[in-house]
Amino acid sequence: MPFEELKFPAGNHLLSRWQANDAQATERLKEICDATIEGQYDEIFMRQAPQDAVHVAGPVDLMTLTIMHRLYGLTAAEFYKEDPERFVRTSLMTQKLLGMPKLYISWPVYGFTAEALGQEMIYSDQYSPGTDPDKPLANADNWQDIATPDMNASIPKLLDEVLACYARLTGLNPVLHLTAPYSLAADIYGQEHIIAALTNEPEFVNKFLDHLADTVLQPWMEHFFNQYPDGWVELSDASGSPFFIGPKNCKDIAIRSTQRLIAANPWGKRVYDANYRGDYVTQANKAMASSSRRRSSRKTDLNAPGLVELFELKNSICPDFVIRLAEDRIPVSFYVEQAIKYNIPLFIGIGATQVDRNSIADLEFSKQEIKTITSEYVDAIKMVANTIAKNGYESSEPPWPGTVYFEDVSAESQFELIEIIVDTVLEQGPL
Repeated sequence: MPFEELKFPAGNHLLSRWQANDAQATERLKEICDATIEGQYDEIFMRQAPQDAVHVAGPVDLMTLTIMHRLYGLTAAEFYKEDPERFVRTSLMTQKLLGMPKLYISWPVYGFTAEALGQEMIYSDQYSPGTDPDKPLANADNWQDIATPDMNASIPKLLDEVLACYARLTGLNPVLHLTAPYSLAADIYGQEHIIAALTNEPEFVNKFLDHLADTVLQPWMEHFFNQYPDGWVELSDASGSPFFIGPKNCKDIAIRSTQRLIAANPWGKRVYDANYRGDYVTQANKAMASSSRRRSSRKTDLNAPGLVELFELKNSICPDFVIRLAEDRIPVSFYVEQAIKYNIPLFIGIGATQVDRNSIADLEFSKQEIKTITSEYVDAIKMVANTIAKNGYESSEPPWPGTVYFEDVSAESQFELIEIIVDTVLEQGPL
């Protein structure tokens, strides 16, 4: 049941006018959302993204939350938790209106994973829920008491319902999105406390992470794979990134705990973590190490991994594709080389601030810049896709060709820039 706003860029223009509080656009968007919630457009979600083109995709739950709040007065708790079918349908429709054919379902992963353990939360009207930093669930005395969540209640049950709806509406294998051990520890123990423990008690941190992996994540994943043997688990570990805790802690603690979880389970190859960011810090570390050789009084950890070693570590927990995020800042050519070396597709992230309308000083300049950047990204992804196609695939089916990935889309995004990005991918995307 197609409608005009599905013809790119009409949906993008509608959202832009809605963002500007245009009354007619708001009324039309509500008509679309009313019909979407009733299931009138379900057949649209079954249309598969092409396998012979670069994709554009990304999480849109924050933007959909704002739409639902402004149109229906829904709070964050009501949007995310009250009606799984409404949540899935409206999230998928937001992607369709933006011109994103590769459908992806996302939720506030850090908040939800912690909430499942009993962590105190902060919910607001139209912002993503998060953990209450003043009321951490775990401390040095009780961390071993963190128990396996009840899979038939609360957040695990909610996500079961969300993924069942997603699989039914799209025909795709679902992806369970959970917090990786380090970021989960930071969310329930406190960011400052876990950072202090990294310096003073690294052995404790590793024991804590192993406890979370064994007691929380492994049973949850087992529950998921019993339902969806061909599904995937996506872990997120932004707090464990080299950008925040340094490449050595990332290697020895954050990545180590995920490597252990993957290696210990038969479904481990279907678990991945792709959001470690800040590869450029390895270059800063290299410069500091070089300086320390000239100044013996300065202490620098010469055992910290360099760029290539860090990439190999990240590949060990995300072996099916290479991703270069905006905060990595290392030239794209490095990731092209590695993707070709490992014979896997390339994903490249567009950072939230790159499309945030509040961060743009000169819109015309930003429009020209984002088109140039996106063209370069598409060329890089196509180069990798075409090269690995010539090399031959290990599996019988070709992988996704690669993706220009919006790291975050919200109601504060500049829709003219999003339109340029999507249009550039659609124009240049065919392999």
